[in-house]
Amino acid sequence: MKKVILFVGAGLISLLSFSQNIDKIINAAEVERIERILSADDMQGRKVFTPGIDKAADFIAAEFAKSNLAFFGDNKSYFQEIKMVKAKSLELSGTLDAETLSSSNTAVNTSSAGLQINGLAGYEVKRIKKEDDFFKVAYPLTQANKNLLVLVDTAQAGFFKRLQWLTARDKVKSAYTQIFVLTANLNPTSFQLNNNNEIREQSLKNVVAVIPGKSKKDEYVVFGGHYDHLGIGKPDSKGDSIYNGANDDAAGTTAVMMLAKYFSSLKNNERTLIFVAFTAEESGGYGSKYFSNQLDPEKVMAMFNIEMIGTESKWGTNSAYITGYEKSDMGKILQSNLAGSKFKFEPDPYPKQNLFYRSDNATLAALGVPAHTISTSKMEQPPNNEPNYHKQSDEIETLDMINMAEIIKAIAISSKTIVSGKDTPTRVEKAN
Repeated sequence: MKKVILFVGAGLISLLSFSQNIDKIINAAEVERIERILSADDMQGRKVFTPGIDKAADFIAAEFAKSNLAFFGDNKSYFQEIKMVKAKSLELSGTLDAETLSSSNTAVNTSSAGLQINGLAGYEVKRIKKEDDFFKVAYPLTQANKNLLVLVDTAQAGFFKRLQWLTARDKVKSAYTQIFVLTANLNPTSFQLNNNNEIREQSLKNVVAVIPGKSKKDEYVVFGGHYDHLGIGKPDSKGDSIYNGANDDAAGTTAVMMLAKYFSSLKNNERTLIFVAFTAEESGGYGSKYFSNQLDPEKVMAMFNIEMIGTESKWGTNSAYITGYEKSDMGKILQSNLAGSKFKFEPDPYPKQNLFYRSDNATLAALGVPAHTISTSKMEQPPNNEPNYHKQSDEIETLDMINMAEIIKAIAISSKTIVSGKDTPTRVEKAN
């Protein structure tokens, strides 16, 4: 009996010590410190290709250094440089059988200044049918390392406009081209295209740090969130022109930085942990696309993407949802590790919003990785959505620091068996 009492007592002391240690690192005061810096006006809304986002990157890198994290791969710093291009179409013409192609029914995803195509040779033909989940099928195709002609059924016309917007934005420089055509003809016999572009090249950077694993160094667990936002726009009714992005996604970036510090203090991860602040999520997910292509997806055991956790979820405090919950058993593993706590992870309550394919988890998920986004953001139609989403009013004063700290702690605790190598989530079905 004495041995049992001593054993139970030791366990309770261990749990108390664990709780005290995590509270020292992950707490509301530290959340507010980081959040206030990332969402400050002098960050200029952290828009890509601005001094503001560079200032944010420097701050994140400095915090990684304070946590004594290693560089990623062969990098000589915490910055992962990305060469970007923007192709402005000067001329687009062509035919698909007898159908005339123009900028209204064609989207070209390219880094080339000029394309002269006569025939289907060299281009693999893909189809997006009317019954397909558009974002699930289309998004991976924009990232393919191959030349594609993608025929999009006219029933997808509404989504096609977003695809045109996406392909016209800055993109990672690539030797491959993907051409999307909105058409009722999904089985053409001839294809011809002339496309001349004005090319602009610039650079972006992810901020990436690593804690090497002990016994499973070649197995990776990724914690990520995007640090870019929308920048400066027209003043709102209050005269505010800065889109501070406190919740979107300074909140997720704050979580990544605090988790990095926490796991660095533990020094007990068997798997290698990678912490990444992604750039260009708001511009098309190009930071996560580039990062994902630097990894062997078979070696990535799990990815925690953290997006907009600064406000209460629809269930209130001490709760968050996991996008694509049903696509792997990762959510069940996380909840199992939280047994006895007051925190609860829920399945994504907004399936019609396709959130699983709309954040930085999407690239790795398309490659089969159990890569899921953790969020509390209410994504319903007004008035039940986030009132400050993509508005100048997304300020630190609208966030709940105490609840944010509890969410970050829940992620830390729930991931412990994945970090230790005890649990491995099932794989997500690969995109075609």
